[in-house]
Amino acid sequence: MEMIKVKNLKKNYDDFEAVRGINFNVDEGEVFGLLGPNGAGKTTTVEILEGLIEPTEGNASIGDYDVVKNSKIVKKMIGVQLQSVNFFEKLSLYEIVELFATLYSSSTDPDSILERVDLKKKRDSYFKTLSGGQKQRLSIAVALVNNPRVLFFDEPTTGLDPQARRNLWDLIKSFQKEGKTIVLTTHYMEEAEELCDRVAIIDEGKIIKIDSPSNLIDELTKTGFKTQKKIKDATLEDVFISLTGKSLRED
Repeated sequence: MEMIKVKNLKKNYDDFEAVRGINFNVDEGEVFGLLGPNGAGKTTTVEILEGLIEPTEGNASIGDYDVVKNSKIVKKMIGVQLQSVNFFEKLSLYEIVELFATLYSSSTDPDSILERVDLKKKRDSYFKTLSGGQKQRLSIAVALVNNPRVLFFDEPTTGLDPQARRNLWDLIKSFQKEGKTIVLTTHYMEEAEELCDRVAIIDEGKIIKIDSPSNLIDELTKTGFKTQKKIKDATLEDVFISLTGKSLRED
């Protein structure tokens, strides 16, 4: 089943074409990556899907609901984890999750959500006391309060240490195992290879290619391309994790 459908999507800002007639579908339960340099149009595309801005032309739907015409229904179906967010500094983590659950009229227990993202022990702490990885996981917790069918992750591991990054990878994989559909933007190619079933490569508002990471790599190597650096079975990050452990380093 196709959970997300995008057809001839365009977005103009005066004379600037941010998104130029793109088309793609995302299957239910798929992790779909949007890759592109800064200003490529990936953020604008995601903001249209999230109902934050309206397209100039074309249409997009989530679960067969048009994101513009049925925006209220769509917003109940999605959860959004933002790259950078500042929550209320004078509220505890429990109170923050409780507040957002109330906004969605959700009966979700805040403790169960915090436990899901390994923050229950921090339930009475304030946002300003959290590490970078903890702040990202709190943002994910808030995105889960309405039990969404689709999750949007915007560069979720930017600025995190290797342990926190691997922890978030595992968390995203667990969401996929639960059947959730995930749309991910990232600048880390290793992250896209690790997490995404398929990726769309976007530049100058257009989709250049859509396929699985492995197929895209195979297609390039068939042209005779060879990387300048010999690829080994492990990376320096793998060595780091092996020597220091996978456990999170937090206060």
